[in-house]
Amino acid sequence: MELNELLASQFVLPSIPQVIALLLNELAQGEPDLKKISQLISTDPALTTRLLQLSNSGYFRLSGQVNSVSESLAILGLGHVRTMAAAAASAASFKAVPGIQLQKFWAYSLNVGKLSRSLAGVVRQNQQAAFTCGLIHAIGELAIHIGMPESSAALDSEVPPIDLRRADAERAVFGFCYAEVSAGLARKWQFPQPISDALEHQHAPFEGDVYEPLAGVIHLATWRERAREAGLTERELAVTFPGAVGEVLGIDIDMALQQDSFDWFSRDTGPARR
Repeated sequence: MELNELLASQFVLPSIPQVIALLLNELAQGEPDLKKISQLISTDPALTTRLLQLSNSGYFRLSGQVNSVSESLAILGLGHVRTMAAAAASAASFKAVPGIQLQKFWAYSLNVGKLSRSLAGVVRQNQQAAFTCGLIHAIGELAIHIGMPESSAALDSEVPPIDLRRADAERAVFGFCYAEVSAGLARKWQFPQPISDALEHQHAPFEGDVYEPLAGVIHLATWRERAREAGLTERELAVTFPGAVGEVLGIDIDMALQQDSFDWFSRDTGPARR
């Protein structure tokens, strides 16, 4: 399947059932807590993309300007949010994605979002946009698995979906990778250009004439989280660290690893899964 054909296909990104249930419960309260609603939606890549798609639509004449869930909620009424949540709940039966362990994918995406926000603060980039980018950076992976299940399954057996080598493997087999799909969807949904550009160049943020600091932030965040998922040893972390990207941003490996309290070496990780 060609990239444009995949982007033109119709599919529903799965939401987290527990988040939908909690969101509907909060919306049913006499006085819903907007902060709690924002926090709930911000944990779910699918709900986040739906909300940003709505707030960036031509209806509100703000296309390409809304970067985050909190900004979206300031524009939309709760009626729009209720409709979105109800639609997500009705689609809950379609939550399975062939080849993707959704609980693992959701947790991974949220971790990348949080780390991206933290790293963006270090290099003085837009932290709200960085969190959004990190949270939704791999929605293209879901789209690939939904739209190309057989091709994805063949690749999954060699390189798992959140393996450090996945983008290169997809480009070798498909001619494109999840980053380009994520960016294509963001443009289709009229997301802000900095978000679309960061998603597109996240795999190679400073190659050739490209200079995308926010993409560099996402690149380091995905390296960190994929390396953690792989259980890399200290030596393997040093070998795989994207030093060229870190050098441009002024972030070394220690800074990248110290953005949260996770203790990399408190356990015996054993040999890395390669």
